[in-house]
Amino acid sequence: MMISTTTQTRKKNKIKLWTIASWLLLWQFASMALDKQILLASPLSVGRCLILLLGEGTFWRRIWFSFGRIAAGFFAAAGIGILLSAAARRISLVKDLLALPVAALKATPVASFVVLVLIWLPSRNLSVLISFIMAFPIVYTNLLEGFENLDGKLFQMAQVFAMPVRKKLYYLYFAGLLPYFRSACAVAIGMSWKAGIAAELIGIPGGSIGESLYNAKIYLETPSLFAWTIVIIAVSVLFEKGFCFCLKLAARGLGDV
Repeated sequence: MMISTTTQTRKKNKIKLWTIASWLLLWQFASMALDKQILLASPLSVGRCLILLLGEGTFWRRIWFSFGRIAAGFFAAAGIGILLSAAARRISLVKDLLALPVAALKATPVASFVVLVLIWLPSRNLSVLISFIMAFPIVYTNLLEGFENLDGKLFQMAQVFAMPVRKKLYYLYFAGLLPYFRSACAVAIGMSWKAGIAAELIGIPGGSIGESLYNAKIYLETPSLFAWTIVIIAVSVLFEKGFCFCLKLAARGLGDV
């Protein structure tokens, strides 16, 4: 049920090209009407700035710097979220102990975490922990719900018919939890990037995307600010699509084994 619902939702929320063109035109007209590039840069000036950035070697190094750390935080959150949700499903004590910290992580503002973490960690690795903190509760709660909604009758049938452990893991656990994990990751990746870049803006680690955003703000380089924002969105979306594609390939590969 969840798979079909998720697919239908994605089809309904699919962005059409004409809507993108409409918003770009509206943006261009608003910039022309305001006639102050320092307040609202036009799409044309942002595009020119983006082209210039693409030709700079530091541009790609900054992307790799931020991407590597934010991705590391997300993957750590995904891995630990899987393990702890499975443990919480089997051991009620683990579930009870994790309830408070998970609720606290979900409720505490990102800025508060950033300031606290800066006391313990150098700003260079700040986005790793902040991305983890934002992604972990999402993965954990979604997967815990998935574990609790697994059909117990299917497990009884598997036991009666002596289904091999490998097939049980794939057809009962993997297939049943995949929709929950996929939807959790789709949200967690976006949250990781938002929180990770916000952390870099506050900590200003050298060679990061956050440092470029901060410098663009300080020097009132509005086209550069918009260009870097577009880059962040693009990298985040590509990361999400790539990860979901890898999940799909993994599902097919395991199903063929």
